[in-house]
Amino acid sequence: MTTHYENYIDGRFVDGAGERIEVRNPASDALLASVPESTDGQVAEAIGAARRAQPGWEKLTAIQRAGYLRAVAQRIRGKADALAEIITREQGKVLGLARVEVDFTADYLDYMAEWARRIEGEIIPSDRPGESIFLMRRPIGVTVGILPWNFPFFLIARKMAPALITGNTIVIKPSEETPINAFEFARLVHEAELPAGVFNLVGGRGASVGAQLSSSPDIDLVSFTGSVATGRRIMLAAGANLTRVNLELGGKAPAIVLGDADIDLAAKAICDSRVINTGQVCNCAERVYVERSVASEFTDKVVARMAAVTYGDPIADPNVDMGPLVNRQGLDKVSAMVQRARGDGAEVILGGGEAPMERGYHYLPTVLVNCRHDMEIMRDEIFGPVLPIQVVDSLEEAVSLGNDSVYGLTSSVFTRDLSKAMQACNTLRFGETYINREHFEAMQGFHAGRRHSGIGGADGKHGLLEYTETQVVYMQHG
Repeated sequence: MTTHYENYIDGRFVDGAGERIEVRNPASDALLASVPESTDGQVAEAIGAARRAQPGWEKLTAIQRAGYLRAVAQRIRGKADALAEIITREQGKVLGLARVEVDFTADYLDYMAEWARRIEGEIIPSDRPGESIFLMRRPIGVTVGILPWNFPFFLIARKMAPALITGNTIVIKPSEETPINAFEFARLVHEAELPAGVFNLVGGRGASVGAQLSSSPDIDLVSFTGSVATGRRIMLAAGANLTRVNLELGGKAPAIVLGDADIDLAAKAICDSRVINTGQVCNCAERVYVERSVASEFTDKVVARMAAVTYGDPIADPNVDMGPLVNRQGLDKVSAMVQRARGDGAEVILGGGEAPMERGYHYLPTVLVNCRHDMEIMRDEIFGPVLPIQVVDSLEEAVSLGNDSVYGLTSSVFTRDLSKAMQACNTLRFGETYINREHFEAMQGFHAGRRHSGIGGADGKHGLLEYTETQVVYMQHG
């Protein structure tokens, strides 16, 4: 029997009055559940509930708000296995990675709760005798989190936790591709007895529900993770009301392998980064620039590792390294990009086509060589298990080509030379640079992109402050 999920508005589960959206397993096409396509009225109700709840939520002390985050984290840990299986069934990632996502989500809620006693203002010297100047951090108000499908469970916490700990309320809209985990998250929120209206969840498509949330004059901040095209539409809609936006968009991360690098380490880290979540990660290695002196050795090791990657339905076989792409559209996009790269002169030396599976959206682990920087495969986001490689003659050339991109999220460099590593750090124009390791950020860092990769960022102290605004008080007391 298919599970029939309901919206969570003002502390209650509310059956959707509109159509239903079917959610299917991308590995088998099995029907998993249906979720609401929320009506305009239901979206407005969720916004109104968040607005009404915000003043009371703000009046609680930060440590009281932290208690609710910890209560949700505790409940996540109590159902971790079941939640991981749900994520795998609806999104396609392997069970081990789904479990990492669930555990990381609980840890993230606890981490943000720890900031309750660390949200600080400033005392600023005054030019006037007998005056003190105080800078205070205040909540923005009502926030919106519009989620992607690739790490759908963790992104709830990444948007909810900093919003709530700083005194804001939130309305969450999950991706229509992977909404089940979010509705299960809402059940845990309900069990944790958050005050009504502090956390609200509405299902629906981006073109309808997402657009209404982004354009509402009653929203103070829209936080979105997803494509550049959708980010532009959200920014345009929010701009009509001068609503703040926080956007994490696409990436085309360069991985630079220098002649003095540990080639085994580089090959492993780049392959791991390329096939994690079937390549559907905005910060993973999307293109390689390898110095000529080690290009042959590096390519051979990459091909060997990619050829050993196993794939399939991660529910039927929990030991596979890689699951399916999320949908037919994603599979067709990857296939078309590889075919165009072939036409542009790239050579496919591994993979290069759909995997021979009866069902699901599976693509073979693929390696391309003889790539040029002007090729689409080296410039546009692939979002699949495809690794294009270009040979370069120096660090300076690699950095120049790496920076020549509309994206600016992550990058990496593999070298044993500290001087070269520092040179790369000082010249690469990306929000993150990884040295001698795979692309994967820490919750205490700051995950932020440049150029078309987004506006603002998430995680750590700086991500927390994205959900605050300042109030400066000039107090004349003498």
